[in-house]
Amino acid sequence: MSVPRYWREIPRRYRLIGSKCTNCGRTYFPPRNVCRECGSKRMEEVKLSERGKVITWAVIYDPPRGFEKYVPYIIAIVELDDGTRIMTQITDCEPDEIRIGTRVYAVFRKIREEGESGIIYYGYKFKPLQ
Repeated sequence: MSVPRYWREIPRRYRLIGSKCTNCGRTYFPPRNVCRECGSKRMEEVKLSERGKVITWAVIYDPPRGFEKYVPYIIAIVELDDGTRIMTQITDCEPDEIRIGTRVYAVFRKIREEGESGIIYYGYKFKPLQ
């Protein structure tokens, strides 16, 4: 991802901004211009819930290039309390601590960095509720 694009997307990455269809009420993350449910183009920006539950998850042992030092790590589909589903990384726990239905909340964390002196990318991840 390019640096300018990353900075352009900061509101979504830092505040979980999605879109909501004003016709049928379906919410999306990342934001969409057209509702996949009803086809409407009447979409509005909304702040999404920062809490939800794990719907499904996987542990990554063979990561894409650039993420080798983070293995193993957990990727999950989380259904937010407002019904929106997002793919996210689960942080601050071990893989054996996650179950379907685990309650989680959004936290601000480092996503990755470009080399030792490169740009550090931050964004949301989710952490289990204690």
